[in-house]
Amino acid sequence: MPAMLSSTKTAAALRRTARISAESLLVLLMAAVALWILGRMWSVVWPLIVALFLTTMTWPLTRFLRNRGWAPALAAAVVTVLFLLVVAGIVALIAVPVASQSGELADGVVEGIQKVREWAAGPPLNIGDDQISGAFDAAVARIQDSVGSMVTTVVSGVSTVFNGLVTAVLALFLMFFFLKDGPRFLPWLTRQLPGRLATDIPVVTARGWETLGAFVRSQAFVGLLDALFIGLGLWFLDVPLVLPLAVLTFVSAFVPIVGALFAGLVAVLIALVSNGLTDALLVLAIIVVVQQLEGNVFQPMIQSRGLGLHAAVVLLAVTLGGSLAGIVGSLLAVPAAALIAVIWNYVREQLALPREEPDTDVPPTAENAPA
Repeated sequence: MPAMLSSTKTAAALRRTARISAESLLVLLMAAVALWILGRMWSVVWPLIVALFLTTMTWPLTRFLRNRGWAPALAAAVVTVLFLLVVAGIVALIAVPVASQSGELADGVVEGIQKVREWAAGPPLNIGDDQISGAFDAAVARIQDSVGSMVTTVVSGVSTVFNGLVTAVLALFLMFFFLKDGPRFLPWLTRQLPGRLATDIPVVTARGWETLGAFVRSQAFVGLLDALFIGLGLWFLDVPLVLPLAVLTFVSAFVPIVGALFAGLVAVLIALVSNGLTDALLVLAIIVVVQQLEGNVFQPMIQSRGLGLHAAVVLLAVTLGGSLAGIVGSLLAVPAAALIAVIWNYVREQLALPREEPDTDVPPTAENAPA
């Protein structure tokens, strides 16, 4: 006969399950409240996050200058100005060659459109000029009918650009103050917190800062690999503007999904209007292969080593972040997962049982005497 279940043990297991479920629901509720508060404060939180990313990139140079005897304010100011010059140089490196060859690119675009029309007019599509003109007129009419929605879209786009500029300016000012007064933050935080929090919070903050720096360095390395491989492919195919396209690929690597799509679209367009359809398809194939290697091999491996996360965790974090918060969620998913891992590991350290050490004062007996 099968063994009978113990009513006492069953009731105890149910009570324990109910208690764990209630505690888990309370934790999830507190997390939802924290995320809601974070969303309400996003106009302040987002520039702060951007400033932290910029600070992790510029802090090594600032630390080098401060170790050489520079005043904190002077070192922070010099590094901030150098950062702005580098950003302006990158923009100029991309914009100037494109502007100098804008005439050729425009002629190539017209020629490419004409080739597409000739191809559409032949078999198997056999689309005549009358049909193309009719489709064009229909598109113009639809655009005219939707002028109101287009104006709304333009206004919202202008508002988005303005908010982006405000965020960038605020992030730069915050970066300057972080570079100037950052080392004084943890001692100040220690003095403000009571009891054990004065030890735990600064330790977790310091580890989180190191993890954030590892994320930025790994992301820069991934972007460098993308720029190198795609740039070599463009150079091999003799596509113009190789250097600006490589720089654009490196910069866009810091913006997940959309950055790669934008840089790839620009490269394919330039290859199409300058080298023709065959080279454009080859450039597209190169970009797809490199992006697949980046998303499935390079990025998970590099970030898993630098952040202490498994490659599968990195992939799942990016997918979850993108589904919850779009581009921003994809950008912040990996560092957020790494910071959660930092907090979890510290909590495990504090909750771990102390290792049992042998008591040397106990006299040897028949049971514990060495053989």
